[in-house]
Amino acid sequence: EDATAHWETRTVDMSKLSGVDVINSYWMGPLIAHTLVSFRFEDDRPLAFSFEIRKEDGESFSALAGFFRRYELSLIASEERDIIYTRSNARGEQVYLLPVSHLQQSEVRSLFESYLIAADELNAKPAWYNTLTSNCTNIIFYMARIVSGERLPWDYRIWVSGWLPNYLYDVGMLDANPNNSGQPWSMDTWYEHAHINPKVRGFDNQADLDTQVNSNEFSAQIRQGIPIPPLADSQAKADAEAKSAAKASND
Repeated sequence: EDATAHWETRTVDMSKLSGVDVINSYWMGPLIAHTLVSFRFEDDRPLAFSFEIRKEDGESFSALAGFFRRYELSLIASEERDIIYTRSNARGEQVYLLPVSHLQQSEVRSLFESYLIAADELNAKPAWYNTLTSNCTNIIFYMARIVSGERLPWDYRIWVSGWLPNYLYDVGMLDANPNNSGQPWSMDTWYEHAHINPKVRGFDNQADLDTQVNSNEFSAQIRQGIPIPPLADSQAKADAEAKSAAKASND
């Protein structure tokens, strides 16, 4: 219930962006999840973004109220050990981390920049959260469409946030053969490996610990057992590998 506000300025090198992870946090059954996007960097700790409602004192979230301009929209940039730990350890939500496959570095950078632009736009002109059209999941989809075009076709699971991982799997953006072995991963296998709660149970997140070391340790722990995909060398290779992965996931 209580938290100490702490803000810090961080400078990142966008030429060092090395990948994107989608994090789904389940707090109300299998259909509803809060979706975050985390960007990985070479030789630096990840940075997570989260579209959220800006709750006022005494205000609680209601999906129904979210249809009627009840909540202001906000965008948070945060350390993973803060914004993910809050969900997995403090609140006890079930959290899954899934690395997005078959992206070029230029696409990752464009997606990162789209978050910065969104933050600037919200700063200049406030916007409303909407349960259907402007929520944590489909805003991500709108931005990803700018980056990856037809590789991310429209699908009803964009609005059923709990099924977003299955959507990524079916379109080949969550690799069905992440270890390049003869034994492909099913979606159930992905959920088993991606579940971070057992990996960080008991994690020491005390404020008096070294922030950067503590952040690096948390980010490493939540990725245990998860193959991290390399970036694609070209658009043609990314397209071909995504199509191959989609075929493997549907076989």
